[in-house]
Amino acid sequence: MSKRRPMFLAVLMAGLLVVPSTLPSTQATAGAIDTPQQSPDALQTAFEKASQEFGVPLNVLMSVSYNESRWEQHVGVPSLSGGYGVMHLTSLSQPDLSARGETADESAEGESVTTLPANNDLSVNTLDAAAELLGTNTDVLKTDLTENVRGGAALLAQYARETVGSTPTQASDWYGAVAKYSGSDIDEIATDFANDVYTTIQTGESRTTPEGQTATLTAEGVTPNKSTADSLHLRNAKKTGTDCPNGLECREIPALYKQLSASQTNYGNYDIGNRQQDGDDIRYIIIHDIEGTYEAGIRTFLSPSYVSAHFVVNNVDGQVTEMVNPKDVAWQAGNWYINSHSIGIEHGGIAAEGGAWYSEQMYHASAKLVKYLAQKYDIPLDRQHILGHDDLPGTSQATQKSMHWDPGAFWDWSHYFDLLGQPINPSNGNGQGNDKKHGDNPILTINPHFSTNQPPLLYGTKVLDAQPSNFVYLYQAPSFDAPLLSDPALHAKTVPGTTQISDWGDKATIGQTFYQAEVQGDWTAIWYGAQKAWFYNPNGTNTVPGSGLLITPKSGLTSIPVYGTAYPEAAAFTAAGIPKAVNNPLQYSILPGQVYVSAGTVPSDYFYAKLFNAPETYKVVKGNDQFYQISFNHRIAFVKASDVDVVQP
Repeated sequence: MSKRRPMFLAVLMAGLLVVPSTLPSTQATAGAIDTPQQSPDALQTAFEKASQEFGVPLNVLMSVSYNESRWEQHVGVPSLSGGYGVMHLTSLSQPDLSARGETADESAEGESVTTLPANNDLSVNTLDAAAELLGTNTDVLKTDLTENVRGGAALLAQYARETVGSTPTQASDWYGAVAKYSGSDIDEIATDFANDVYTTIQTGESRTTPEGQTATLTAEGVTPNKSTADSLHLRNAKKTGTDCPNGLECREIPALYKQLSASQTNYGNYDIGNRQQDGDDIRYIIIHDIEGTYEAGIRTFLSPSYVSAHFVVNNVDGQVTEMVNPKDVAWQAGNWYINSHSIGIEHGGIAAEGGAWYSEQMYHASAKLVKYLAQKYDIPLDRQHILGHDDLPGTSQATQKSMHWDPGAFWDWSHYFDLLGQPINPSNGNGQGNDKKHGDNPILTINPHFSTNQPPLLYGTKVLDAQPSNFVYLYQAPSFDAPLLSDPALHAKTVPGTTQISDWGDKATIGQTFYQAEVQGDWTAIWYGAQKAWFYNPNGTNTVPGSGLLITPKSGLTSIPVYGTAYPEAAAFTAAGIPKAVNNPLQYSILPGQVYVSAGTVPSDYFYAKLFNAPETYKVVKGNDQFYQISFNHRIAFVKASDVDVVQP
């Protein structure tokens, strides 16, 4: 979802998961994030000490943290909302343009991307505010568990003094401080957060986090004194009609659209458009997770964060909030070409936890919304057009590496497409694979059985608890002893892939369709990321028949480039009178003999929008070049039609 935020093998035999007991050291350690070892009661101790130090009731402090982060430190990596640690201390002081998806190297004729000024508002930069209160630096608060808790407690105490003039002894009188901690001045958002905090106090919580910390919040019958929030003067959001289907609980809270400095190029958090009517058609729906709560996502899009999404779905009850009208271009995909042709849907959740957040209510509401939008905007309900953020390419070699990996390995694509009424099954294929079960069609779709497919995964140095996963591991040879596939965007040439959940280079996911290159016994090879990639597939149990166009480099070419965008040729920009945007080749070259499955051609175009609230200057540039969209590796990609031949299976 979103801004930049920023695994071993499974052998399925007779429905049983067989996991070798050891992992080659190069696979186990590559890409790991080191975190300090702490006793399992360190978090509980930090809460208790900070409560005493700052006079914040323990149940209030723990519940605020639980509702912000589920008590997880997330190995020092920020959420979509720029929040760090168990207290979710936010930092928006370094704006991240990856959500908009344009970088300086995309403009070849002198136009550079404006460097956005720092945001020094301490109401949204709570990391800076907490550091100031504690007299420490922000790096400590990002990574030190105890100091992060102290920072959150200091903020809550400060907010209590601002709302009621003191640090109350009764937990009920902290409601206003908790509402302010939400970071929003919208009544519904701030009070929703405060109500959730007090509900958690009333019900209690206990859990062991992925970092191994055990914390317990004992249930207490506390009734909040809501009058303590009166001094905040919370405002009501503008409400109008939403682009949602009947029967879906859907509200509108518009994302921030505001000029943020004297420069008309410095604004957030989306671009005004007139999609479909102006020739800028909507082709994709992008599935994200927030890396935090539903409320945190909404708060972020209401702040000067340079990021937004069209819709946000509550993982708890399936409520939907529309924040950007689909006719406008949300800054959500990290790729400007994709942004201009897609609708982005954020979901409350954390990719590394998956099933702990991805609820049945959320899946049903999201699928109902997607089905409605797909019908309205004529978007095919398939895995070439209903994409995860992790399916999207970067716009350059640098951004290919930094693109997000949400909603991640634990998103149930099989169930999701069942709810969309388009199951991932053989209905659109004529058999596949070089085996008796599937016939001779070499086009195959990845489809392991989600519930029994539970390969081990790492998140930093943490071995994640086994849970259903949506991918198969890819190897450099047909053996579990072979190294995992290595993607050049993530690893040096001689470094193998890893079992890190964020390492998308060695994972083919449910619904992706590839060309079968070879079969050896129980192993199948596909062309994947300009390499031959092997996965365990006895009797085709991890695949179903696939279909699509097959493309290969045009005869006589020694290699062809792969792109993350499909922008027009230079002449189209010259004719439009605007600087050209450049199609930057990614770090791959497709060689003769390699074959990829395409969803068909896409026209070359570019949506030019550089100034705040100046739609008269916006243009949709159309080119003559045509591109094929292909299932290339874990991500889609584009190749020029002039570079390839279409071949028969």
